[in-house]
Parts: sequence; C-alpha cells; structure tokens
Amino acid sequence: QVQLVESGGGLVQAGGSLRLSCAASGRTISGYSMSWFRQAPGKEREFVASIIGLGDITYYTDSVKGRFTISRDNANNTVYLEMNSLKPEDTAVYYCKSGANWGQGTQVTVSS
Repeated sequence: QVQLVESGGGLVQAGGSLRLSCAASGRTISGYSMSWFRQAPGKEREFVASIIGLGDITYYTDSVKGRFTISRDNANNTVYLEMNSLKPEDTAVYYCKSGANWGQGTQVTVSS
C-alpha cells in the first residue's frame, strides 16, 4: 500500500502559479498511474490530471489544459502538479491518488 502526502498549496492571486507535490512512500511510483483530483466547497471531487505508465502519458480535464502540467520524479518518488495562470475557480482542496490510495489533500485558494 502506498502512502501519499501532498504539499505546496496556499493562497495566490489570480494569474499566479503554484507547484503541488505528492510524496509517495511504501512503494515506487515508477510505472504506476498517478492522478490529481480536486474538490471545491459544495462540489463533488473531480479529476484534474493523470500521468500513466512507463511512457508517462498525461491526461487533463479540459478546464486546466494549457495551464497545468503533471510530472513525476521517480528518483524522489514524487509527483508534481505545476499550476499556472490560476483562476478563482481553481480554488479547491487538491488530492493525489494512486490506485485506491488518496492523500490528505492540500488547500489551494486563488483570490480575484
């Protein structure tokens, strides 16, 4: 079973940037699918981005395409979500997911 710990959230103005990190322990992340989800107040948790398999194929929800980039560092067993051109509607708790395992989340707040 993998343990996931997110970090890097915070308060940023619209148009700003943040980089979220998801540090994994318990097993390697190499070759495994890793995903970011987010949940805004009063809304259901939604998919944001995934990085899949050894080829590191990436997928994004439409609302973040061109602004967010998911990547992984296998040597450090960490997955990243680089977020640029942030908008107030990106405000949410961001969660890292691998298989059935979730992290505790990190809060991202974008002020207008």
